[in-house]
Amino acid sequence: MNVPEIVLASNSPRRKELLALTKLSFFCQPADIDETQKSGESPQDYVIRLAEQKAQASANFAPFNGLVLAADTTVADGHELMGKPKDLEDARRMLLQLRGRTHQVYTAIVVYNPSRGIKHSALCVTDVHMRKYSDEELNEYLATGDAMDKAAAYAIQHPVFRPVVKFSGCFASVMGLPLCHFERILRK
Repeated sequence: MNVPEIVLASNSPRRKELLALTKLSFFCQPADIDETQKSGESPQDYVIRLAEQKAQASANFAPFNGLVLAADTTVADGHELMGKPKDLEDARRMLLQLRGRTHQVYTAIVVYNPSRGIKHSALCVTDVHMRKYSDEELNEYLATGDAMDKAAAYAIQHPVFRPVVKFSGCFASVMGLPLCHFERILRK
């Protein structure tokens, strides 16, 4: 498959790591948008709207005939969206709230070809069941600082804390970029 150069509308280390696995050429042009949730906006509408806005904002930096890849991920516990923690106590609150329970991770991706005016999007929803980690494990994890730049204060791939006991859906989507959805869009 011959793919034009890709502009990744993100500076996320996890998205860069996942996209690098594809061996496709890309560079990063993070999008600066307002990520405030609108009143009554569902998690799926929220991530789709943000991914579309990121794609549009980064489109000005796409090379001729290049593609913009934008993504947005949010963690939802019922109707509550859980973004990145404000501080250590917020991270603790989130992880205690999720402990031993199932929640959903929503990731929307948008692939946009500005020169052709073609835009495709996809939504991936994954059910994530957290294990009943102990208070001691939680404190040790929080002390690493890893929780501070993660939605809902955790990384599914953390090699020591391992907060997730099982999931139904896409592992890469929980990390922030569902590569199988991206490949399907590229084939379109």
